[in-house]
Amino acid sequence: MVCAKVQPTVSGLDKEFPGKAKGLNVDCTSKEGVAAVAELGFKSHGIVIRDAAGKAVWKQPDHTVNIEDVRKSLKELTK
Repeated sequence: MVCAKVQPTVSGLDKEFPGKAKGLNVDCTSKEGVAAVAELGFKSHGIVIRDAAGKAVWKQPDHTVNIEDVRKSLKELTK
């Protein structure tokens, strides 16, 4: 559910954090995406880090997404 400008980076997170993270892009206009946007309190899209059980443990909404913040959070969460 991120802007097109960071989609390739999100998809590559599994390579940056092998065995620890899985990057997945979800179309925010799909049924699943619309539900996730509402659940997470985003206006239109954003990025979320979920734990192994699927619980959201970190998120950035809409156009505030900063991929370096994502990397920093993943490093902390996967220690």
